[in-house]
Amino acid sequence: MPRLLSSALALRRDPRILKIPPYLSLLCILVGAVWLFLLPLNEYSRRTYISENALLPGQVHTYFGGSDQNVLRAYKQEVNSLVGKSNVEINDKLESIVRGLGLKTARQNFTYHAAGRTFEGENLYAILQAPRGDATEAIVLVAAWENVKHEVNKNGVPLVLTLARYFKRWSLWSKDIIILLSPDSIAGPQAWVDAYHDAHDSSRVASLPIKSGALQGAIAIDYVQENRFKSVHIVYDGVNGQLPNLDLINSVVNIAGGQMGMGVALQEMWNHNDKYPDRLRTMLRGMLKQGLGLASGPHSSFIPYHVDAITLQPFGEGWQDEMAMGRVVEGTFRSLNNLLEHLHQSFFFYLLMHRERFVSIGTYLPSAMLVAANFTIMAIFLWMKSGQLEIPAASTTESSDKDDAPTATTERDLFLPLAIVALSGSLSAIPLYIFNHVPELALTPFFYLFLLINTLFPITLSLIITTLFSPTLQQYHLVKSFSLLLLGMFLSSLATLNFSLAMLIGLLSAPLSFVKPSSSPVSRIVGFVLLNLTSPPAVLLASAAIWGLNVGDILREAAVAWHVTGTYSAVVVWCVWWPAWLAGCVCVLGRPGRDQEEEKSVKKA
Repeated sequence: MPRLLSSALALRRDPRILKIPPYLSLLCILVGAVWLFLLPLNEYSRRTYISENALLPGQVHTYFGGSDQNVLRAYKQEVNSLVGKSNVEINDKLESIVRGLGLKTARQNFTYHAAGRTFEGENLYAILQAPRGDATEAIVLVAAWENVKHEVNKNGVPLVLTLARYFKRWSLWSKDIIILLSPDSIAGPQAWVDAYHDAHDSSRVASLPIKSGALQGAIAIDYVQENRFKSVHIVYDGVNGQLPNLDLINSVVNIAGGQMGMGVALQEMWNHNDKYPDRLRTMLRGMLKQGLGLASGPHSSFIPYHVDAITLQPFGEGWQDEMAMGRVVEGTFRSLNNLLEHLHQSFFFYLLMHRERFVSIGTYLPSAMLVAANFTIMAIFLWMKSGQLEIPAASTTESSDKDDAPTATTERDLFLPLAIVALSGSLSAIPLYIFNHVPELALTPFFYLFLLINTLFPITLSLIITTLFSPTLQQYHLVKSFSLLLLGMFLSSLATLNFSLAMLIGLLSAPLSFVKPSSSPVSRIVGFVLLNLTSPPAVLLASAAIWGLNVGDILREAAVAWHVTGTYSAVVVWCVWWPAWLAGCVCVLGRPGRDQEEEKSVKKA
């Protein structure tokens, strides 16, 4: 045992051990990326199933139809006559219709300011009190006047009014049904759900005059096309990458696909053949939307309050009509009405790659954790390396190899590295504030100005640091170590909340693990160019070019999401990724030298 212990201690001091971490870090990145592409295979994914037996989706006979179609046509004429009128005029007419059904109605005003624009409007909602309930639970049926593409919901609003009239005739409801008619798909639902849970800013959002019980679920209808449809598209992405309980999606798939004979699509994959390429494309689209964290419909605002919600969008050319869509909603509401407790048994963290195939968090999480672990491995490696001084080969025996050269320990100078990392983190508040508060018209000029400054600032900062402090190689190692340690810590924590965002930023930040300071001007230039190609502004510009979008539009949507829905993706980009990138640039551009104390310690060794 003593001999084994001494061998272990000798191995710990062996300088060859320090050559392993960079390769181990690269291996973590490669395995994490490959792991992601294995998920669509049958061996790594699972078929969907209903966990909550009380839902019983598709087990009841739906009666919506017949004379209700004439009512729908009448409501559609009323809605079409309101197109182009103000929000107040629209609500005046809709409120008279809803009150005629015998429901309690109320209105709510809201005002948001973002990117120099004002988002204001008035929500109209009504409560259908459950004949068999005690007003402790409720289900929400939502129809926004305009969808996220600013198209008038010409069929969605009449369908919701018709369903409200139809639901009023039935005495089977054990939960209240709330009808929400909002002027838009983002700000209106967000203001209403914030006020419903008393989490609103009273200076911007009015309180709700009437309320019901705890919200158990929400279904939004986005029905803009005039002709008959073939399939239904389920939109389920929530704010900040949060997702509804998988049982809700499975229930709609069961009702629409099994009972009603409709096709069901996810992530705008209109034609899905359930093969590997389509599965991978669906999964990557879902990851991209989850990583962005933007609201994708009226349902998105409900999910942060643990209210499972989705938006249903008919699409395609087929023989299904509004009555079929209404029966899907009726069947879903009948299933939610059966619940004795909140949906909790199924998954809240998952990646869908087909309407009947998914990957749970236990299967996909290791890929992001491996990518985040590579930063921690390199941080520990650099910390160990910063505490060792390699003795020149001339001071050892002639037969000793350079790789086997013994090492001497030295004290670490922590003040300057900590100051540089703290400065990088503090400066991140500047782009975060600018891009969330600059008016819409100035966003594009400010972005290109920031892109120029972002390229020149690391050069200037590195020159100032080199001139004033003459940092040593050890100090550059410590700067990089502290920066990567923070990056790995944040990304590993973020992966449990928003896997996609952590994975995307982890892969884009991978070059930070391998660039290093060098005395060669060519190496410094190559490393700096590589980092600039993967900087946050460069990635944003490249993404806009790939998808044919305007940079100003992207920044405007991000600012609106920041002020209205509370999306935190901008915080991760500017306060986690960008400081690590800036610290990496300082290290790459640095010109390490040895101070007198280091030279003395080497001579003594």
